[in-house]
Amino acid sequence: MHNPPARAIAAAMVEPLGAMAVLAPPSRPLLGSIALIAPALAMGNTVVLVPSERSPLSVTDLYQVIETSDVPAGVINIVTGPTATLAKTLAEHDGIDAIWCAANAEISTMVEKASVGNLKQTWTSRGLYYDLADKALFEGTYFLSRATQVKNVWIPYGA
Repeated sequence: MHNPPARAIAAAMVEPLGAMAVLAPPSRPLLGSIALIAPALAMGNTVVLVPSERSPLSVTDLYQVIETSDVPAGVINIVTGPTATLAKTLAEHDGIDAIWCAANAEISTMVEKASVGNLKQTWTSRGLYYDLADKALFEGTYFLSRATQVKNVWIPYGA
């Protein structure tokens, strides 16, 4: 419930975050990438995906599937390279509105600190292992709700 000031109505609207960066987990690289980009895409965001540094080829093969599908150009962007370097660049970039980082504790901490300057929304795994087959987390509303923001509009009325 959003409490507006006296004599006003609050309308809450759920909107996508915008451009999101997703750093895939090192374990199960293809499943991890899809598990994190799917909720972001489903809620209307564009995604810059950094696949697992250990085995990025499975995700780059996925890109061929995306190119031949009905996904518009520019909705999913895949950038390969050193995870720590790309994480810092994306966290500091003003054109990225949110970042999800499934990496070790050191990279997670760096992402959180680097994104403070531009008030970027973050989710980090802090080096914890998440079971990618956990339906409660990855098939529920947790990541769907984190891929949106609520904007309030106050509408004054009366005299």
